[in-house]
Amino acid sequence: MTARPWLNAYPAGVPADINVTKYQSLLELIDHAFATHSQKLAYSFMGTAITYAQTDSLSKAMASYLQGLGLKQGDRVAVMLPNVPQYPVAVAAILRAGFVVVNVNPLYTSRELEHQLKDSGSKAIIIIENFASTLQACIKNTPVKHVVLCAMGDQLGLLKGALVNYVVRKKKKMVPAFELPGAVRFNAAIAAGTRGSYKKPTVKSDEPAVLQYTGGTTGVSKGAVLLNSNLVANILQSEAWYQPALKKIPAGEQIVTVCALPLYHIFGFNANMMLSLHMGGANILIANPRDIAGMLKELTKFKFHSFPAVNTLFNGMVNHPDFGTVNWSNLAISIGGGSAVQSGVAKAWLEKTGCPIVEGYGLSETSPSATCNPVDSKAYSGNIGLPMPNTDIKLLDDDGNEVAMGDAGEIAIKGPQVMAGYWQRPDETDKVMTADGFFRTGDIGIVDERGYFKIVDRKKDMVLVSGFNVYPNEVEDVVSQLPGVMECAVVGVPDEKSGEAVKLVIVKKDPAMTEANVREFCRANLTGYKQPKVIEFRTELPKTAVGKILRRELRDKK
Repeated sequence: MTARPWLNAYPAGVPADINVTKYQSLLELIDHAFATHSQKLAYSFMGTAITYAQTDSLSKAMASYLQGLGLKQGDRVAVMLPNVPQYPVAVAAILRAGFVVVNVNPLYTSRELEHQLKDSGSKAIIIIENFASTLQACIKNTPVKHVVLCAMGDQLGLLKGALVNYVVRKKKKMVPAFELPGAVRFNAAIAAGTRGSYKKPTVKSDEPAVLQYTGGTTGVSKGAVLLNSNLVANILQSEAWYQPALKKIPAGEQIVTVCALPLYHIFGFNANMMLSLHMGGANILIANPRDIAGMLKELTKFKFHSFPAVNTLFNGMVNHPDFGTVNWSNLAISIGGGSAVQSGVAKAWLEKTGCPIVEGYGLSETSPSATCNPVDSKAYSGNIGLPMPNTDIKLLDDDGNEVAMGDAGEIAIKGPQVMAGYWQRPDETDKVMTADGFFRTGDIGIVDERGYFKIVDRKKDMVLVSGFNVYPNEVEDVVSQLPGVMECAVVGVPDEKSGEAVKLVIVKKDPAMTEANVREFCRANLTGYKQPKVIEFRTELPKTAVGKILRRELRDKK
């Protein structure tokens, strides 16, 4: 590794390097966690408490069931579930059976689902019935032979479960009609597995644990192969990084985390589920974070300490009229990731909770965490922080050479959390991996003399105005500070004079705000070429399921 200048800025108690080989596999980490934390609360869902012991026995039964299907070690099993208790059971079961988890976004269309099931070669899928019709439309074109079907109320007890399922199916009509002959219900699979016999496999650190498909917003989605060693390393890196904030929690008190991030996304998967599992923490499962009123109502019932989220969620919550009904006084750590946190949002969050948003950075390809701001920070910094322990980062030019200090370059990451490559895509892997083992992210960053990194934007999102680089994140950050702006996004559009021009799309918080107000604010805060030529007001911005704004869609709609 290089000299790693950022180590001087590390908080007290966070080591430069940790032992990332403490567990040989995720299976070993899971088994150790279940044995250590068996009596603790693991998940709370719709008012029902689920312990680690329950998750342990259910996942072992499901593992036994999956092994009984005749699948062999290393086979892929897809999981298409929202944040329900069956999700952690399914993941633990697949890993305990010796198979590979394929995380699937439940909101996928049948076309997207078909691609992922075929590409991964998944032979089985655990899916919630709400999306069964999506599977029905494509299953015949995929290798899937076995379907385990979950319902929202499966783990809520007989009476409450039946009531929840009735409401979901009949009242809210959230389950379109479907036919999946041969599908086995979740609880029936558990019962069958309980009667079977579970055989613990031997899993090595260099074997795949998860195929994490990249968003696919820029073409065909690719499966990042995350080895057991990648995910274990990142769990232990995050644990070490969190230590200064954890000191704020009274000794012996269980750390409780709000789990609003989708667990199928690598951020929620490792930062919520796996980290909490390892540390014996509890997760408050939020099945639908878009229902902010419902989520805030749920949070009034809990004392919680940790809240990982994306900018759009922080923003939606802090601007909700019910925000003040929640007790935020125990919040020790707010982690922002997934996309850039805007300074206007961070300022409002700090004012209302007293807990600054600590921004981190990572990708599916880095399991995910690569950098993070110190968790004992007193304020939002506007950058993505310092590389995690055991992690090296450099900034590269287009030819792969390191750029001079102060210059912008492509962020390249090396560390034990970096993926093995893209599933069955050596060509795509070669494009992003350097000869010396660095992963090229496609994000443009700068670093200061202290070792703090800042993203200026994605390569492809940059707007070129008369030869000047305009980074959308910068303009968005400025505009987000204008009172009256709820959300905003910037894209480049063709322009006869300048080649490209800046287009700004705004969702209003204040209906009285006008284009003239925005232009006056931009003139005062942005140099000429960065000012938007086109301003458009909308009621909402197009987003991925994780809350990232789809700039491509804004670009396409001129």
